[in-house]
Amino acid sequence: MTMIDLGFVGPSRPANDYAFVDVTDGDTPKIEMAIRMVSIETPESEFGGSPATAQAALERTKARLLDGTYDALPQDLRDYLVSRITPDAAQRHQAAGEAATQAHEDMVATRLTRPDGSQRKMAVIATGELVERNGRLLAYTAPWFSGSATDPLPPRDDPRRRTFNLDMVALGWAATFVIYPSIPPTSDLNLLLDEAEAAWTQQLGAWAQFGEDLLLGYEYRACIKLGAREVPDPAKTIGQAYQRVCVDLRNLTEVGLYGYHRVPPHQRLWIWEDDLEQARKDLPITA
Repeated sequence: MTMIDLGFVGPSRPANDYAFVDVTDGDTPKIEMAIRMVSIETPESEFGGSPATAQAALERTKARLLDGTYDALPQDLRDYLVSRITPDAAQRHQAAGEAATQAHEDMVATRLTRPDGSQRKMAVIATGELVERNGRLLAYTAPWFSGSATDPLPPRDDPRRRTFNLDMVALGWAATFVIYPSIPPTSDLNLLLDEAEAAWTQQLGAWAQFGEDLLLGYEYRACIKLGAREVPDPAKTIGQAYQRVCVDLRNLTEVGLYGYHRVPPHQRLWIWEDDLEQARKDLPITA
């Protein structure tokens, strides 16, 4: 057979392991797949181990930020992180993660229940890269309306059609985490940012219960990585902790791998370092 070369390689991701459910057709296996709610992030409830174990890692990070181990990081970022690594930082962060989980569960249970008590399905709107690096489907989630006479689809601006992504941010249980190329359309992006700004300004949800200095999910994970028991190569550890460039949405200027703390949480756009060259072609950002 003659070899055919179309000169095209479609997008792909490395293989991931999924729980197999059953086969519903000759070409349709059913799997269990987690959804990563796109453009938002809640605090972690388990990352880093128990609160005591995680706090020990945070304390190692704090010591290294002060003793010169991580002097490759800018001084203002080191000062910022030191100020947020309080003696109860891990406990508060994980408690905020558990509270966010409960808020999400309550929201879903309430909004998926019809007036007659029956259960709605969940609408899943896949978007962006579709499958992220950990194998989760990137999507918005919302209540599903069948559009029938007994279950009509509400008008576009009806609050019943809001995504769970948006409402988690609006209630202060999630921070925005917009990552190129999975960027919402302009109107949706600005609605998300407006809700996030209101939640941050009013200190709702997680900030109300656990403090303005609560470590956000991505900075908590970075600090846990910096606090590894052994750090034979500080530069390598820093590289593992910081892999996304931040862009300030107020002026579309890159603030780099280490400047995110100078940007309000709701005005941060993130770009994987590996994607930066293409992002500079696709977006009106300046270095």
